[in-house]
Amino acid sequence: MRAVDIIIRKKQGFPLTKEEIHFLIDGYVKGTIPDYQMSAFLMAVCFVPLTEEEQYYMTMEMLQSGEQLDLSNINGICVDKHSTGGVGDKTTLVVGPIVASFGLKLAKMSGRGLGHTGGTLDKLESIPNFQINITPQEFFKQVNEISIAVVGQSFNMVPADKKLYALRDVTGTVESIGLIASSIISKKLASGAKTILLDVKVGDGAFMKDKKSAIELANAMVKLGKKNNRQMIAVLTNMEEPLGRMVGNSLEVIEAIETLKGNGEEKFTELCYELSSELLIETKICKSKEEAYQKIKEKIDNKEALEKLRQMINYQHGNSNVIDDYSLFPQVKYKIDVPSLKTGYVRMLKAEEIGHCAMLLGAGRKNKEDKIDYAVGIVLNKKVGDFVHQGDSLCTIYSQTRDIQEIINKIQTIYQIEDNNKNNMPIILEIIR
Repeated sequence: MRAVDIIIRKKQGFPLTKEEIHFLIDGYVKGTIPDYQMSAFLMAVCFVPLTEEEQYYMTMEMLQSGEQLDLSNINGICVDKHSTGGVGDKTTLVVGPIVASFGLKLAKMSGRGLGHTGGTLDKLESIPNFQINITPQEFFKQVNEISIAVVGQSFNMVPADKKLYALRDVTGTVESIGLIASSIISKKLASGAKTILLDVKVGDGAFMKDKKSAIELANAMVKLGKKNNRQMIAVLTNMEEPLGRMVGNSLEVIEAIETLKGNGEEKFTELCYELSSELLIETKICKSKEEAYQKIKEKIDNKEALEKLRQMINYQHGNSNVIDDYSLFPQVKYKIDVPSLKTGYVRMLKAEEIGHCAMLLGAGRKNKEDKIDYAVGIVLNKKVGDFVHQGDSLCTIYSQTRDIQEIINKIQTIYQIEDNNKNNMPIILEIIR
């Protein structure tokens, strides 16, 4: 068997066998198949999409290339949540504590941000002394005792995916739905949970820009999970504008805390309730959406969900006093308001552009090696549908320098303001099981 023959077969539209995909993935991990041949294969896949069967073979090969997390010594129902990423997405920091307050076990491995989307680990590291790397013994003990842990990927899981993703990133082969689905699901399967919730972002600030592509990706991931005997739910959610009002690492942790205190922005709160309720219904803790919403509200009102976040911070050596005193977070030197240039309704607020502005302030990375500033970011005072007078503050920029006129000018163009309010954007677009 030769790699070049497999590449040609795929290019010509012939479905690949399990043995052929094993030969490619195994050889690439071992170093017997070079980058240039794997790059050619990945490009072929972008033009001739993977079939359902090929996606399954790819997923299983990547899964079996490394360790798999055995959660059998965790007492209770293990669940996992994955977001395809977006601007202002701090959902894990709210949904995790909510479901943990019901006794569901969230043993979650998260990632860092790159470019205009933030990573959960970066947000958590804005909490003084918070440790994302803990030993496997500490990890299992923590989940058993308080039902939640969110950590970095310290186990040797899916090394094939790590190699392939790095190659896809630099060869223009990221957008293949089959490759995205097998990448995500191989990692979720390796993490060991039996119930997996997928938050598939759709829109300007997401990787999937249109609903049709997002539905295709969601269906592919749900099918792959079900073939491996996992309970799967995919929720398509709107990422045309940033999620919530705060963009930036410590700012987003503060917004998550405020949401757990019952003071969250309306659409972000709705999303957190929806995702939490799906897990509660799928695991039979609640029988209906109405029951789930009512019980979630009780957990918010009596502070049980907030207490789970406090416990997680304490267990992972962070300073949980930040929950009551936001001045303990890293601070900026300047808070600068961006005035509106006209009067009217906010019709559009492009999430990706806001994410880029936050990155320019230092909240994100252009390269994986870049250091980020946990304190900087943007607080959105006006969002889509809001009325604004000329001179009103559209947003507040948290910055370490006053020299940000270019960012101010850019934000004033990102906000599209018109005379009529035509845009009512639902946060939940579709649910796929």
